[in-house]
Amino acid sequence: MAAAKIRKGDQVIVLSGKDKGKTGTVTQSMPKDSKVIVGGVNVATRHRKPTQANPQGGLEKIEAPMHVSKVAHVTADGKPTRVRFETQDGKKVRVAVKTGEKIDG
Repeated sequence: MAAAKIRKGDQVIVLSGKDKGKTGTVTQSMPKDSKVIVGGVNVATRHRKPTQANPQGGLEKIEAPMHVSKVAHVTADGKPTRVRFETQDGKKVRVAVKTGEKIDG
C-alpha cells in the first residue's frame, strides 16, 4: 500500500459533492478504506431512540467518512494542491505541487 498523501491534522478542501468548496481539518484517516473524516463537512443526521445512556433521544449529527479523492490539500492562500513525495536530507517528506513548500513539520 502506498503512503497516505492526506493525513490526520491536514487542512483540506472538498472538491466535489454537496459540501464542495468547504475547508476543514482531517480528524480521522482510514487509509485501508481510502476514506477521511473532515471536521464540519459531510455531516449526517441520525435519529436516535431514547436509551438509558441517552434518555432524551433525538437527532444526532455526525461527520460521515468521505473518499480521499474528494478532498485536496490546501495551500497557505486557500487553493487546492496535489501532494508529492520527495527525499530531503535522507527523509521522505510531503511537498505541495503548486508551491513546492514542505507539508510535514
